[in-house]
Amino acid sequence: MFLHGGMADHRAGLVVVGQLVSSLRIIAPDVRGAGRSVFGGELSWDLLADDLACLMDRLGLERAVIGGISAGSAIALRFALRHSDRASGLVLVSPVYRGTALGLTQAQCDAMQTMDGFAQRALTNGIEALYPLYDALPEPIRDRAVAMASQFDVGSVAATTRFLASGVQPFDQLEDLAAIATPTLLIPGKDAEHPPEVAELYARYLPRCEVAPSVQESQSAIGRFCVDLPA
Repeated sequence: MFLHGGMADHRAGLVVVGQLVSSLRIIAPDVRGAGRSVFGGELSWDLLADDLACLMDRLGLERAVIGGISAGSAIALRFALRHSDRASGLVLVSPVYRGTALGLTQAQCDAMQTMDGFAQRALTNGIEALYPLYDALPEPIRDRAVAMASQFDVGSVAATTRFLASGVQPFDQLEDLAAIATPTLLIPGKDAEHPPEVAELYARYLPRCEVAPSVQESQSAIGRFCVDLPA
């Protein structure tokens, strides 16, 4: 099960793991408040992790490899802390959060506040108010991002960005990660919003952790990791 990041939907998750469908069963849902999951209320990491457990119940899955990219990796991490017996493996791609004790970096705060500002304006001006967020992206990626955003529910986007901009963390201290006995694959980020140092911190505390070389090699690394897990 693979979870997309903020300001995205299941299609962004499939960019990371979609090529693995020939060898693995891939479930890529829209997270609450994203894509086709319309929700304008208060979000929390516990709520998002419990949503995933409910989805597994609905699909008749007792255990699964749980993965995510960016904010999706935070949901996966919270799931492993909250439903440890149901995660057979954990895949964290471009992790963001360092825990309440350290909080967000200034670059992360700035990026999330900017994103939230655009989303709150979209409540008045329509979803098109989000489009300038993607101006700096290369043209093909920008076009896909705008096409995805054009289908979003404005209230859901605003609820999501409000939650992300709050800076609330999926765990308190890095030492909390030592309780996760689940085999974990870490794929570090490479930009200011997903600094590689976050993955380095995780690797110090997660007891059963391996680190993949780069995001570019993520699909093959995830495929090998899942296949090698004990039955």
